[in-house]
Amino acid sequence: MKLPLITKWFVVILCMSSVLLQSGCAFKDIDKLLFVSAIAIDPAEHLENGYKVTLKVALPFGAIKESNKPSYAYLSREGESVGEAIRMLETHVDKVLELGHMKTIIVNEKLLTNHMQSFMDYFIRRGDIQLIAYVAGARPSAETVLKVEPSTEAPASVALFNFFGRTANESPFIVTTFLFQLRREVLAKGINPVLPLIETNDKHDELIVNNAVVVDHQSDPKVLSTVETKYYNSLLKGASGLTYLVKDEDLKLLIDVSQSKMNYRFVTKNGNTTPDAIEMHFKIKGVIKEANKKILLSNLEEYNRLASKEMKKKIKHFLTEMQEEKLDPVGFGLRFRITRLHKEGLFAEWEKVYPDMKFTIHVDVALQGTGSIE
Repeated sequence: MKLPLITKWFVVILCMSSVLLQSGCAFKDIDKLLFVSAIAIDPAEHLENGYKVTLKVALPFGAIKESNKPSYAYLSREGESVGEAIRMLETHVDKVLELGHMKTIIVNEKLLTNHMQSFMDYFIRRGDIQLIAYVAGARPSAETVLKVEPSTEAPASVALFNFFGRTANESPFIVTTFLFQLRREVLAKGINPVLPLIETNDKHDELIVNNAVVVDHQSDPKVLSTVETKYYNSLLKGASGLTYLVKDEDLKLLIDVSQSKMNYRFVTKNGNTTPDAIEMHFKIKGVIKEANKKILLSNLEEYNRLASKEMKKKIKHFLTEMQEEKLDPVGFGLRFRITRLHKEGLFAEWEKVYPDMKFTIHVDVALQGTGSIE
């Protein structure tokens, strides 16, 4: 069907007008952007109840081969809130601060309390910050840790990223906590969030991550020792790479754990709905990595028994210590809440019985070999 001439001209004018009225691309050119790789948050030194925010900004360079080491700039500013400080830092540079590639949030150890909900809210609301960003505690300060540039850090790489997420380092001493996970556990009743703690050496040229922090809702955070961190991460969270030293009189065995699986159930008595004990089962597989004496394959069952006995003792000690500190990093209370019909006072009921809860631990170690050829 042929269109009238006036209609053709109307369509042409309409198309030309739509092209002329387009405002163009809304994105900035890449050379007008500064990419923030990590953020550090400390208590403010000159503001009451304020925050000191430090940004680690990656500086661009022509080619990776032309750079011997990564180049960063550090921007710091204090503000009554994290958002205010970042907004003011935008006036300290001539380019746009791009937070879309920011993947690590470092928080001063002193700020790891229940009140961190106020500043964590900023990161959740901001759409360009990834919820899969890592969150970690820092000692002695977040700014000090952020400014450490290890000699192992390669150009176009951020060493802080490699510690977490199992994409590079897979140590059982390193706990990984994502932003969405921290936010959820801070708001939930019945679980205490656990964060990795980043420290540095005296020369400030190394990052050390082998402790964890349990955030308490009511008091100062509890710092787990290196050994406690290993048990929490490996046996309760299923991280791989655990080695365990078994001692029995003059025999020493170093067990290399390749798999661990844990499940538990609440135990009630006399028809009560409120549990009075938790029964936990651990299934562990591994090999003997090292021994101080000649070991025989025919004695494998005995080695299994010794390893099970030692691990049972250590796990029970860890859980009892957390219970005495009124901490619940495993989330027993959260599971209690979600597996029962809601009623008024349900969580108060759990808080009442948890301090006296009994732990029954069953550990089944199945060594797959002695690690040597007879």
